[in-house]
Amino acid sequence: MRIHHFLYALIGLILCSLPLQGQSRQNISLKFMGLSFHPLSGRPNAKLMPNRLDPEAYFVVDLGALLSYEYFIIPEILSVKGIQGLYADCTAQLAGVTSIGLRARIFRIGRHRLYGGIGPTWIYRRNWYRLPGYVDTKYFEGSPTDKWQRKFLWYGGELEYKYAISPKLDIATTFVPGYPDLMAFAVGLSYNL
Repeated sequence: MRIHHFLYALIGLILCSLPLQGQSRQNISLKFMGLSFHPLSGRPNAKLMPNRLDPEAYFVVDLGALLSYEYFIIPEILSVKGIQGLYADCTAQLAGVTSIGLRARIFRIGRHRLYGGIGPTWIYRRNWYRLPGYVDTKYFEGSPTDKWQRKFLWYGGELEYKYAISPKLDIATTFVPGYPDLMAFAVGLSYNL
C-alpha cells in the first residue's frame, strides 16, 4: 500500500513540474549596476572610494553588469537561478560576484511580480591592500600579497521586482540586502525563453 502512495506522489510531482501552456520555464537577464549603499558608512576606507557621493561613502557609484539564468522548477513559483557579475567596486577596481540559489515568488498582481532568493554567493575583488591607506575590516579574506580578496556567503540573498512589458520581456530590478556592510541595486531586462 505504501508503494502506491509513493508512486502517486511521484507522478503528481512530475505532472506539477511539467511546463504549463504559455508559461516559460527559463529566462535570462542582463542588469546594470550603478549604486551601492553602506548603511554604516564606508569608513574606515571612505577616502579610497573615488566615486563616493558623500564624504563618508554612504552612497557610492559602482558600475557593472549582472548576467543571470533562471530555471523554474515550478513555473512562476520556484526556481534555481545562477548569477555572474563583473563591476568596478567602491574603489573603482575590478570585482565580481557568482551566485546560485533557490528563488520563490512572493507575490504576483497583474504585471507586477516580486521574488526572493537565497543561496551560496562568492564575492571577489582586486586586493585593496595595494591601495595606500587601506584599513583591513576583516570582512574579506586574503593576505597583502594575494592578487584577490574574497568572501563566501552561504546565505547571499536578493529581492527582484519584475514588471511584464510583454509576454516575453520584463523590466527587472534587483536589490541585494547585504546589511550591515553593503546594499546594492541593479536594473535591466529579463527575457523569457
